Amino acid sequence: MAGYGQFCPVAKAMEVLDERWTILIVRELLLGSRHFNEIRRGVPRMSPALLTKRLRGLERAGVLSRSEVDGRSRYTLTTMGLELFEVVQALSRWGTRWIGDLGDVDLDPHLLLWDMRRTISVDAWPRSRTMVEFGFGDITGKAARWWLVVDADTVEVCDFDPGYDLTARVDTDLRTLTEIWRGDIDWATALHTDRMTILADPSVRRELPGWIGQGASAATPRPDAAITG
Repeated sequence: MAGYGQFCPVAKAMEVLDERWTILIVRELLLGSRHFNEIRRGVPRMSPALLTKRLRGLERAGVLSRSEVDGRSRYTLTTMGLELFEVVQALSRWGTRWIGDLGDVDLDPHLLLWDMRRTISVDAWPRSRTMVEFGFGDITGKAARWWLVVDADTVEVCDFDPGYDLTARVDTDLRTLTEIWRGDIDWATALHTDRMTILADPSVRRELPGWIGQGASAATPRPDAAITG
């Protein structure tokens, strides 16, 4: 890309980072993705060709390194890339605090369940295999149903029924679960306002919100309404 023609360090940094999708690729690598398809699951609307191009650009810039392991490309952030952790964290906090409104185009069940898979703490879950089905009443077709399977130290997300015994079913809409995950509302509010139902044994119904929890952005305090207004 063309440079800004400025000596300012912010301008020089943005010559590397401000192409579309670039900072989100860095986010995925910071969250632990190492292979091409793992990264793609975090940016599902990005074409494979463009992802390849951006990865090559980041490699040339020294942000990441690529190696071959068992015939597969493995992408790892360099020291230069790892220093972007605080940048991504700051952007996340700023976006959570000041750009909270979500349009329908921002809602994506693939990305939501993928983020849940890599974020939830298995320590809170039963040690036996536990399967939760999510049904999104506002979505038609295959993307309307998802399954989250937690078994000991592993977490998997399926867009098909894996056939295990069902522990709980959560019926809601995509916006509600997304808002819970972001921390815009909590589980209790969604349940008490009938935006969500949990079908399970009473003990599971009580514990499930704590098992799943909320995403990293939920801990970010929101500004007072008087300030944003």
